Amino acid sequence: MKNIGIIGATGSIGIQAAEIIYKHSEFFNVKFLSCHNNVNELLDLISLLRPEYAVITGDKTIPEGLTETKILYGTHSLTTLISELSGELDIVLSAAVGFAGIMPTYTALKNGVDVALANKESIVTAGRTMIQTAEKANASIIPVDSEHSAIYQCLKGHDKNFVDKVILTASGGPFRYRPSDSMDFVNINETLKHPNWSMGNKITVDSATMMNKGLELIEAHYLFNIAPEKLDVFVHPQSIFHSIVSFIDGSNLAQIGLPDMKTPISYALGFPDRLDWGAEPLTPQILNGLTFFKPDKKKYPCFEVALDVLKEGKNSLMIAMNAANEIAVDTFLSGSIKFTDIHRVIRNTLELFEPRDISNIDEIVSLDNVVRENAMKISKDFGR
Repeated sequence: MKNIGIIGATGSIGIQAAEIIYKHSEFFNVKFLSCHNNVNELLDLISLLRPEYAVITGDKTIPEGLTETKILYGTHSLTTLISELSGELDIVLSAAVGFAGIMPTYTALKNGVDVALANKESIVTAGRTMIQTAEKANASIIPVDSEHSAIYQCLKGHDKNFVDKVILTASGGPFRYRPSDSMDFVNINETLKHPNWSMGNKITVDSATMMNKGLELIEAHYLFNIAPEKLDVFVHPQSIFHSIVSFIDGSNLAQIGLPDMKTPISYALGFPDRLDWGAEPLTPQILNGLTFFKPDKKKYPCFEVALDVLKEGKNSLMIAMNAANEIAVDTFLSGSIKFTDIHRVIRNTLELFEPRDISNIDEIVSLDNVVRENAMKISKDFGR
């Protein structure tokens, strides 16, 4: 039996993980759940999974006596709890959205706890620090993103020196067939209608701008120590091939499956075993007519920004890009800026910061705060 904690339990990944854990309750003991402010969903999960602790990091509260689970409040309480439970925890699922996941993830790794990582921003902003911290504490990072789970599986048992190319696939989001000259007229409802995946609003917007794929390239660079020039992306509308690893002898390994996040979630939670969560089988006929094409950088300028930042290779710019993107996406979802303003907010924010490497976690958090203040001002200017 694995003792498990879930950071960001009420998001899309957390809820799907809870369903898997409940289905395989003989294998898992839930030590804690955390959420920001979605207390109603949290109470449902508490009833389902019976954790020892639950942490609310926002400003909402739960009346005393409503549940036997001990309720704690604040981000500091979450990181403290992870530290205190580290001797008991076997794995923590890091499923918080955005930069909010960085400190809990870092805390788990620092204390030698394996992390099933769905919070890509932890690696995008502090990749080298997270990897070194995990290695020092003998903790493992098992990726949950479908693309990185695929790469992880394809590289198992293979020396990375024999890798020629790593190809991540992208769905292309809701606008993959839309003409690039019509993107100024995109609205919020269209943006949130992802054709393949069921995800939260922020990552769905990132998929529509393809910033998500840019973040994933940076994540793959750090997670697997793959040089940027060996990374590539193809739009694959059917989302059957999740990533492809090409080797120097001409061999190619791919992980394929129907687009359902429960597959990579269950792989990470069950590793090294595999869990039967009720996946629909993939039949050979489904492979007929699959298509692949290169992304249109004119249509996806956010993706181009991420490529430039990856090539620059300094994590100060990765921190700035990530923070500016989170602010721009929030501002777009509030209806204050256009879809095509998202990349402009990011570019204008990046111009304010010099490229440099930052390894200290507190400095990373400090820079993130500064970037957000600047990005908010720039977003307001576009919203006028």
